[in-house]
Amino acid sequence: MSISARPLRDLDDAGWLLAARHQPSPNCDARPEGTAIELIVLHNISLPPGVFDGDAVIDLFTNRLDWDAHPYYQGIRGLEVSAHFLIRRDGSLIQFVPCALRAWHAGASNWQGRDRCNDFSIGIELEGSDDVPFTDAQYSTLIPLLNTLKTAYPIQAVVGHSDIAPGRKTDPGPHFAWGRLDAQTA
Repeated sequence: MSISARPLRDLDDAGWLLAARHQPSPNCDARPEGTAIELIVLHNISLPPGVFDGDAVIDLFTNRLDWDAHPYYQGIRGLEVSAHFLIRRDGSLIQFVPCALRAWHAGASNWQGRDRCNDFSIGIELEGSDDVPFTDAQYSTLIPLLNTLKTAYPIQAVVGHSDIAPGRKTDPGPHFAWGRLDAQTA
């Protein structure tokens, strides 16, 4: 299957992507003044683990998750996290935080000697887990998204959460096809 590598429609001045569904998250704040966006961090997420297509991830990122709806949620009760983007299994794209703001996705992290990767990165969550391959539809959305972000910001690298938090995180996991990005992103 051929994937269009054309960038998506533009970002507005705040960094909202016009082509995405907007679902604003309160879990964000200002980036440090003068900090350039130089990194994209790829993650995987499913809630509860291994369950796709529900609204639990959206509810988590917008602080509306019913902590009593599943036993797994007790272990993450009160967690306040977000990402800039979520790509669902069907390829649909949701944006939670405008790129100009800092989303809370990377936690304790380091990239090339720089701590606090949230300060200078954009977080993209792929609905999935370490145990299953991502869908063609997800790559069909991810690749143009990456090209759009690389056009808009001085991105130096696209990395996995595992690259900036080794030993603590494993995502996007062993099934992520890095070669597909190398062949079709700017």
